[in-house]
Amino acid sequence: MNKSERLNDMMLFLNGKNSFNLRDLMENYNISKSTALRDIASLERIGMPIYSQQGRNGYYGILQNRLLSPIVFNIDEVFALYFSMLTLRAYETTPFHLSVEKLKEKFENCLSEEKIEMLRKIEKVFSLAVIEHSNYCYFLSDILQYAIDEKTCKVKYLKKDTEQCYHIQFFNISSAYGQWYATGHNFETNSPQVFRCDKILGIAESDQYPSKPLSEFMRSSDILYKTKDATDFIIETSRKGVDLFYKEHYPSMKLDSESGRYFIQGFYNKGEENFISNYFIGYGKNILSIQPASLKNLIIEKLSVLKKYLSEI
Repeated sequence: MNKSERLNDMMLFLNGKNSFNLRDLMENYNISKSTALRDIASLERIGMPIYSQQGRNGYYGILQNRLLSPIVFNIDEVFALYFSMLTLRAYETTPFHLSVEKLKEKFENCLSEEKIEMLRKIEKVFSLAVIEHSNYCYFLSDILQYAIDEKTCKVKYLKKDTEQCYHIQFFNISSAYGQWYATGHNFETNSPQVFRCDKILGIAESDQYPSKPLSEFMRSSDILYKTKDATDFIIETSRKGVDLFYKEHYPSMKLDSESGRYFIQGFYNKGEENFISNYFIGYGKNILSIQPASLKNLIIEKLSVLKKYLSEI
């Protein structure tokens, strides 16, 4: 790698360390002592807070502060990061304590006037599709912190206009169709449960149940979500149905193709019949076949009820 690439990699290598020795850089990058010394001087010039400790057991220290060491990005990477950041404007709440406008201002302070003008022009002609998040989630950052700390918590939740309490260990936060959702392990039912984050009324650490390693929840959906009474399905769909699948699908589903034909395979648990029939109704004539027959009958029944309702209004 050339010098600029090496310096960029060094900043990543040293970030989070309290100290390092010259030999650490020499061995990690296969460079000479003189090159390592020049690289350290270059890191200091671009703002990395390095100081040297002299003596027999001398070393280089890195001052601890709340600012990340500068990382060198090329202009395409800068633009990609900038517009990814702007998608946060659509969220009423994020898990991070930040102001998007202040973040944008700091970002632009790192750019030349010429590059800022270029960004302004790109903003006029380039947009990213996002769904507005209109509901405020008071405990989103708490959920994130409990998840990464692998802690069990007691959750107060509004379900059907009634306050419910659960003992949960959260392991996933997702955003879909204008809502934040958090998935956690319910210790009372010993199964995953999904919460709409804006309906969480309170959250606090709990020691009633011992927490589990986060890695225990990083399993396939068949292992994590599927119950013994689940129903497997295979839906053949058209090429247009493939587009619908990629716009919206769930962990219990996957798409396979065979000889130019497309199949949505998955499962639904007992109690999810209404959800699964509503989902596939959205595919309309893009459904070419349905297995098992029980799922087909669910969809027909749902459509019959809808037809009756529409004929009466």
